This record gives sequence, structure tokens and C-alpha cells, in this order.
Amino acid sequence: MDEEQIEKIMRVLSDWNPLGERAASIDDLDGYRIEAIDMIFHFSMSHTFNNTLNIVRAILNEAFNLSLSKDECAEPSRKILEIIRNK
Repeated sequence: MDEEQIEKIMRVLSDWNPLGERAASIDDLDGYRIEAIDMIFHFSMSHTFNNTLNIVRAILNEAFNLSLSKDECAEPSRKILEIIRNK
């Protein structure tokens, strides 16, 4: 897996920080590294915006028991898709 890609996606997720203040209380968060890797794995199957949006939303909602909407995930998903497409 491309370490540079992982780092870029981690940065997008960290800048967005969907967990908000809760992020400080999660011991193994590691800058959203696991979630970034999960996203890259799923993106290998499809690089469309709708698929990216669904992947980002599903991974974060499942990993952290969130209820993020598609609207909340749209902008970070666009950034992540750009990273994936430009590898």
C-alpha cells in the first residue's frame, strides 16, 4: 500500500476530524490511519464519487459509531477521491 497516499488521506480525515472532541479519548485512533487504509482498500474496486462518498461514510460511521450524513462527508470524500486518482 502506498504510504504517501495513506498519509494524505489521514491528513484529510484529521483536518476534518469527524469525531470532534471525542478524538482525544480514543487511544488507538493513530490519526485515522486504520480508516485511511480501509478506505484505500475499498477504493481499489471503484473510483467514482458516489462510491467514495459511501465508503468514507460507512467506514467512519462503523468505526466510531457515528451518524455522519452524505452532506457531512461530501467535501472530505472529494479530497480523498482526488488523492486516490492521483496516486
